[in-house]
Amino acid sequence: MIRLSVLIYLLSLACFAFFTFAFVDIHLFYLRNLYTGLYLTHRLELSAVFTLLVAVLFGCFYIFITNSDKLKHLTNKLVLLVVAAAIIAYPAALTFDIFNYMTTAKVVYQYHENPYVIYPLEFVGEPNLLFTRATNKLALYGPFWILLTAIPYFLGFGNFILTLFSFKAFIALFYLATVYLIRKMDRNAVIFFALNPLVVVETLVSSHNDIVMVFFALLAVYFIKLDKVSSIVAFVGSVLIKFSTAFLIPVYLLSFFSKLKSERIYAYSAISMLVIFALSPIREELYPWYAIWFIAFTAFLNKNKFLQTLVLVFSFGLMLRYIPYIATGNYFGPTPIIRNALMILPVLIFLISIWLKRYFPSRL
Repeated sequence: MIRLSVLIYLLSLACFAFFTFAFVDIHLFYLRNLYTGLYLTHRLELSAVFTLLVAVLFGCFYIFITNSDKLKHLTNKLVLLVVAAAIIAYPAALTFDIFNYMTTAKVVYQYHENPYVIYPLEFVGEPNLLFTRATNKLALYGPFWILLTAIPYFLGFGNFILTLFSFKAFIALFYLATVYLIRKMDRNAVIFFALNPLVVVETLVSSHNDIVMVFFALLAVYFIKLDKVSSIVAFVGSVLIKFSTAFLIPVYLLSFFSKLKSERIYAYSAISMLVIFALSPIREELYPWYAIWFIAFTAFLNKNKFLQTLVLVFSFGLMLRYIPYIATGNYFGPTPIIRNALMILPVLIFLISIWLKRYFPSRL
C-alpha cells in the first residue's frame, strides 16, 4: 500500500510538473516554443486536471502521515525524487513571483538602482516587464533576500532561461536544507512537512521564497539552546527576508530567556504564524503559500494527530483556491467568494465528520 502510494504520488507530481507548461505566458517570448495557449482556450479542462492531481497528491499524503513509521526508511530517497519530479516545472503556472524576484535582482545587480526607491516599470524597454507582475510596486521583500538573490542571478550569466532555473534550484536547495534541519530537530516531523503537497507545489514548483524565511526561522530555534549568537543572526536573517517572522519575536524572546520546552516553542510559534497568516488579507490577500509559515512548526506537533490532520485538510482547501482563477482567468465577480468557499468546505466537512463520529459512533 505504501509503495503504491509513493509511486502514485511521484507520478502525479511529475504529471503536475508537465501540466504547468500549459500556462506558459503568451508574452514570455523566451519560451515561445512551449507556448500552447491552453490556459486561454481550455480553462475548464485544466481546472479539472488540476483538481484531480491535487486530490490524488493529498490522498497519498494522508496515507503517508497515517503510516509514517513504514515510510521512514524511504524518506531521504523520496524527498530527492520529489525534488527531481518538481524542479522541471514551469514556475509561473499559478503565480508570477519568481519573475518578480528576477526583475528586482536585475534592478539591483544590472541597473545598480535601489529597488526600495525605483519601480521596475521605470526601466522603459526592459524585456522582463512584458511578463512580470507588480512592476508598479517597490521591492516587496527584505534586504537579506535581495542580497541572497545575487547568487542565482549571477549564476544565470545573463541568460533568462538559465537564470530562471537558477532561481528554482536555489529555492529547491533551501527546501532540502529545511528538510535536513527538521530531521536534525525531530526526524518524526520530516514527512509532515517535506511531503505536504502545498509545501512541495509552492516551494518546488512555484518557487516561493517563504521556504528561505522559514529555514532561517527554524535555524534560530535550533540554535537557541546551542549558540545564542548564531540564533540571533538566523532570526534577524529570517525577518529581513520577509517581515512575517517578526510575529515570532514574543515567542523567540520567551524561549531565549527561559527554559521553555521545545514542544511549547513549536506550538507557540505555529500559533503566532497562524495569526499573521490570518491577518494577511488586511495587507493583500490570503495566499496559499503563506501556510508554509505555520506548517513548518505544526510538523513538530506530531503527538496531536487531530491538529495535524486539520492542517492537512486546510492545506488541501488552500490549494483549491486556485481553481476559480484557472477556470475563469480573473479574480473578480464571484471568484473571491468561490475561492473562500472552496478553502473552507474541506475543513467544515472534516470537522462535521469528527463531530458525527463522536456523538453518533454507532451509525457510522
